[in-house]
Amino acid sequence: MVGKPHQGENGVTSQGPTCDVIVVAAGSGQRFGAALPKQYAPLGSRPVLRWSLDAFTQHPRIRHVLPVIHPDFTSTAQTLAAGLNIAAPVAGGATRQQSVLNGLEALSTNPPDWILIHDGARPAIASTLIDRVLEGLALGPAVVPVVPVADTLKRIDAHARISETVPRANLVRAQTPQGFHFGKILAAHRALKGQELTDDAAVFEKSGGTVLTVPGSEQNIKITTPDDLWRMEQSLLETRIGQGFDVHRFTDGDHVMLCGVAVPHTHKLLGHSDADVALHAATDAILGAFGAGDIGVHFPPTNAAYKDAASEKFLVHAMELLRKRGGQLTHLDITIICERPKVAPHSAAMIASIARMAGVEPSRISVKATTTEGLGFTGRREGIAAQAVATVRVLPL
Repeated sequence: MVGKPHQGENGVTSQGPTCDVIVVAAGSGQRFGAALPKQYAPLGSRPVLRWSLDAFTQHPRIRHVLPVIHPDFTSTAQTLAAGLNIAAPVAGGATRQQSVLNGLEALSTNPPDWILIHDGARPAIASTLIDRVLEGLALGPAVVPVVPVADTLKRIDAHARISETVPRANLVRAQTPQGFHFGKILAAHRALKGQELTDDAAVFEKSGGTVLTVPGSEQNIKITTPDDLWRMEQSLLETRIGQGFDVHRFTDGDHVMLCGVAVPHTHKLLGHSDADVALHAATDAILGAFGAGDIGVHFPPTNAAYKDAASEKFLVHAMELLRKRGGQLTHLDITIICERPKVAPHSAAMIASIARMAGVEPSRISVKATTTEGLGFTGRREGIAAQAVATVRVLPL
């Protein structure tokens, strides 16, 4: 095949066959059991379908990306695709096979050399997997990524009794994106229109074509149920670490606030809020772990609304932001640095207090204290410092 220069959606020009992508997302979501179909369900900070669209628009060898959607969700699809340079969505049909044919026909007026067909409910599509399918298309007209079958397979009867153990030798699970030479898969779909086959490789096989395989990915699962969505979130989570540090000086008073606990003392800490130095450090650590700025960005000391505010509000806010990103707090380690008051008698109460605010088990919180051996401002008992390290698991943006 003669190579043609083309420009992908990200503006990178490359030499080689042109390649477009059809992202099939025309299901109505009846099996998913939610208000919206699975392709519009939130996965961290983005809907499921947006993850797939992002993966293909960012790949340098992809020319155009065409979503095929259910017409009832046109506005939803347009909203989630905001900011992406993709083709206008095409309405799907009553079956997946008809939806794919609709997409192929829409591209036939300016056909690519190659076409990738991908399920919109497979959000964890890696650039390297796309590369493998494209490399396969240089060797044959049809390519499918596959993963080996690891479990023992059983066939059951109408009464849910095992009737047969199926040998798993040479059995694999097919995934998407499935790649084809455009003219051949279009002809196959046209010839088999109206038949209900389970994927595009089956259409190509039944038309007499041979399909090559390349290694797929265990992470590239298709979301069908809410449990699938939860497992996908867990698999995509990254481990991040943030640190925080804060200092407050003493002033006249009779207690200090540490980790949300009022600790009797000869002085209190001076600050715009309640000056809970430990919670301030902890809040900065959590925010920093997923790149959300610091406490001053969210609660500026110039804002009178936060005058004498309980610092619990700051940590709760940081946790809300983390959860909106699909994240979770794995561990929070706080060190309070002071000569007085003594922290150890109150550490259990402090751990319980922070666990309640963060909505996690107390075992995920550590509070300890140290001194500076009489050195520096803490050694002179002029104030208290605190540092915190937060470990979170969060979905990447």
